[in-house]
Amino acid sequence: MSEEIQSKATESAAPAAASAGPSAGPRGPRPAGGGPGGRGKFFRRKKVCKFCTEKIDSVPYRDVRLLQGFIAERGKIVPRRLTGVCTTHQRRLTRAIKQARNIALLPFASGF
Repeated sequence: MSEEIQSKATESAAPAAASAGPSAGPRGPRPAGGGPGGRGKFFRRKKVCKFCTEKIDSVPYRDVRLLQGFIAERGKIVPRRLTGVCTTHQRRLTRAIKQARNIALLPFASGF
């Protein structure tokens, strides 16, 4: 009698252990890769500071076209993690944008 209970316990525990892994689900194991079709992870290119590559030391507040590239539609300053600008140039860029806003070269906010 005890042998029958032990054999039933091992049979019921074996399928539960096989599907307990994080990659195995009700549809079976996931393909290696991560993306659809198993193409692998998305390769993100390292962003390089535009001002460092072009050897621009000071950010001119009068250059509205340059500054507009770092302002979102709503008028917000785009963060450096999105633009790829280095820390020192982001500070200079922010100062130049604020200066240009104060003398009405750039809008503080877009029309809603």
